[in-house]
Formats: sequence, structure tokens, C-alpha cells
Amino acid sequence: MSAARRSAVHLEMRDAYMLDDPEFIAWQRGKRYRPDDRHSWWRPWLDVVRATVDRGVVMRRARIVSEPISDYIRYEYDITFTNIAAGEQVRWLPRRQAKDLLVPGADLWVFDDTTVVFKHFTGDGQVDEPGMERVDDPSLATQCAVVFEAVWERAIPHDEYHP
Repeated sequence: MSAARRSAVHLEMRDAYMLDDPEFIAWQRGKRYRPDDRHSWWRPWLDVVRATVDRGVVMRRARIVSEPISDYIRYEYDITFTNIAAGEQVRWLPRRQAKDLLVPGADLWVFDDTTVVFKHFTGDGQVDEPGMERVDDPSLATQCAVVFEAVWERAIPHDEYHP
């Protein structure tokens, strides 16, 4: 993230990630972040987002999701206001509306249209070690950026998406 100069886009396509995540488990047990208490939810990741956006980098995240949404996606939806407060733009695309898009087989980040970082997971949503695969191939990055833009154009802004 620290190397991004202009843009960082993230495409997520799974309906569940790391179901043993302590924050997800706490959410299942009723924990909720309060918008008026940033100290209760301002995690290190959100500090990275804020610092990146403050440097002038545009950060966008698009999530392709099945509907009705899974418990994990409901959790992500419920906490997305923290990403937005940090400066990230987030949109949601129901999977049925993505059926004619040719998307990569793995979640990914594209930085400055030059570098792709694929995120690999096992079938049950755990990180598939080593987890991330960085590819410095401008041609592949351009292809992935085009896919992201196609998803982004169809996707629904967070404040308008009501699963």
C-alpha cells in the first residue's frame, strides 16, 4: 500500500473469509462498532487507509456478493462504514449482475495500473499460504484494472446498497 502513488483498487469475490477471525466471531456474538466511537473500531488497517488516502491515492473496493448475503458478508456490510470513514470508496455488486463479466479466479489488488497482488484462499476461506502473490506485469495489471472498472461501473455504492 505504501508504494501506491495514484490508485489502489481491491476486488473481492468470496462470500466468506477466515470464519475463525476473532472480530467476526465477536460480531456474531453481538459486538457492533459505534460510529460515534472511533477508538472502539479504528484498527491498524484503517490507519493505513487514512494515510494512503491522505497521500492522494484513490482507494476503491468492489465486492461481488451472492444474495441473500452470507453471515460473513453481513458482517462486512455492517463494518464498512469504518472503511468509508477512513477514506475508502466501497461498492457492492450482486453476483447475478456480474454473470457476463470475465473476472479473475482470485481476489486482487491493482496498484497504479502496474502491479497486481492476488490474494489466495482455501475453499473454506482461510489464507492459502503464502496468501499473496505479487505480479509486476503492466499488461496483466491493465487487464485486471479493466475488469475492476467493469465491476465498479455496475456496482452499487455502499450507502445505496441494502441487502
